[in-house]
Amino acid sequence: MLTLKITRRELQGDVVLLTLEHPDGLTLPAFSAGAHIDLHLPGDLIRPYSLCSDPHERHHYQLGVLKDSQSKGGSLAAHALHEGDVIQASEPRNLFTLAQQGSHSLLIGGGIGITPMLAMAAELHSAGRSFALHYCARSRHQAAFMPQLEVCAYAPQVHLHFSDEQRINLDAVLCDVPNGTHVYTCGPARLMDAVSERAKAHGYSPEQIHQECFSAEVETRGQPFEVVAAASGITVQVAANQTIVEALALAGLKVCVSCKQGICGSCLTNVLEGEPDHRDHYLTDEEKADGDQILLCCSRAKSARLIIDL
Repeated sequence: MLTLKITRRELQGDVVLLTLEHPDGLTLPAFSAGAHIDLHLPGDLIRPYSLCSDPHERHHYQLGVLKDSQSKGGSLAAHALHEGDVIQASEPRNLFTLAQQGSHSLLIGGGIGITPMLAMAAELHSAGRSFALHYCARSRHQAAFMPQLEVCAYAPQVHLHFSDEQRINLDAVLCDVPNGTHVYTCGPARLMDAVSERAKAHGYSPEQIHQECFSAEVETRGQPFEVVAAASGITVQVAANQTIVEALALAGLKVCVSCKQGICGSCLTNVLEGEPDHRDHYLTDEEKADGDQILLCCSRAKSARLIIDL
């Protein structure tokens, strides 16, 4: 766990840009582009946010947080932070890494989904690798990070697309690139779905298409079942309208969770016996087929009993 101090707070439209440093000015743990940290916010909230700063900069982290009208409290709590506040955070974790073998990288960020792309662009530029950054927003006025993008070292590779001016033409973007290009996208589900669909239509393999979700719709209800936490010696009944995490918490076993939507992987647990009913967006199809892991925040069981290594 890291203790971080907010040394700068800047509001750009509906996005707050937070700069976090070690309270004593010490070097922070290294991270690679695409990584995120979990902020421990007031109200016992834990939320993951992508690091948007240059990975080569080790004395501060930067985050961009959108003030979401549909927020369950996380973004509002982040916007209520002030310069000088000290908060707890996890060390960086990366579930959205750059492929090392790509001849060219297409970075497509929509809205607040631009945040991991900024770190990716900085890393690719420093390595002298070929890339293009496409930023989609509703309007130039609403787009955050514009001052940074206008003066950054990779400004010639930045392409802006605003809904009230000229929307992105995905077919043109995905076609006019070298062979072996990898595409990375983050933002609204409709944008990521469109990027994936058009990329596959143009012959991109699944291994060349990379996405990061900030939120996802997940159905957690289903038939009741029993869960045995083998290492803890606790057995619980998971009700139809209850998650495994909630059932275990009532029995006194608290599971570390972050997104609660099956995205971040923080509650990933090994399955010792039984058949999981996967509801997450984190495990690959192959990993789900193996049946030896489960995301406790949202997934359920197809079998009447599930034994987990917890």
